[in-house]
Amino acid sequence: MPFTYILRCSDGSYYVGSTWDVEARVWQHNSPDQGALYTRHRQPVELVWCCWYDSIEQAYLFEKQVQGWSRAKREALISGDFGGLPDLASRPSVRRREEGGGFEARR
Repeated sequence: MPFTYILRCSDGSYYVGSTWDVEARVWQHNSPDQGALYTRHRQPVELVWCCWYDSIEQAYLFEKQVQGWSRAKREALISGDFGGLPDLASRPSVRRREEGGGFEARR
């Protein structure tokens, strides 16, 4: 089944990816020549979060979304602080919408 995953690298940075097989992909990221170039230079890596999806397209779309997030927002996801995610949005319109001041609340 398809997954989006987050790895913590040895330098403390995060790597976000998507795959059909999380276990195999983490192994590849820790291998000397099969993982992404980013993780090859930051080994060992550790799986810190993953979620499965109905399709690889959904997993890939969420991967791309999370790749655009700040470190603080990624860490909120990893720790399961889903309520805190909107507060960490970089766009003020997202924060206002979650606080009830956005377009949907004015309808």
